[in-house]
Amino acid sequence: STIQRFVEGGLIMEKYIYDENNGLWYELQGDYYIPCLKLPDEEQVEIGIWGQRHLSYIQKHCKPFYNKMLGEHTLYDYLLQLDKDAEDMFNRFVKQMAEREGVTERLNAENQLEWVGKINNIRQRATEIVNAELIYA
Repeated sequence: STIQRFVEGGLIMEKYIYDENNGLWYELQGDYYIPCLKLPDEEQVEIGIWGQRHLSYIQKHCKPFYNKMLGEHTLYDYLLQLDKDAEDMFNRFVKQMAEREGVTERLNAENQLEWVGKINNIRQRATEIVNAELIYA
């Protein structure tokens, strides 16, 4: 590939330069060389609803924490783990509450409308607990 050169006040400036000290390529942007950074090619798993809610919360209410995680490139992994933990907690609470309150598959078979009402109530309470303990904490 050919290297483009730019004349800046009589000085020839390379479009791209390589710094052997740190192993990075730099691209000329105006008067400055900016590092050519690229995130590693990894298969990205989509962050679920719990992680998205927490992301929104920390962007608004925990700016220093958010910026630190973003700068250290740990935000994505943090949100994935939080999303998994929140989903596990939610499912555990729904199962425990349903067992304690007698909301079973038998009830579903006998009276589906009652079962739907009770399971929706349980899911709502479990969501409130997960939100309070993990998402908005």
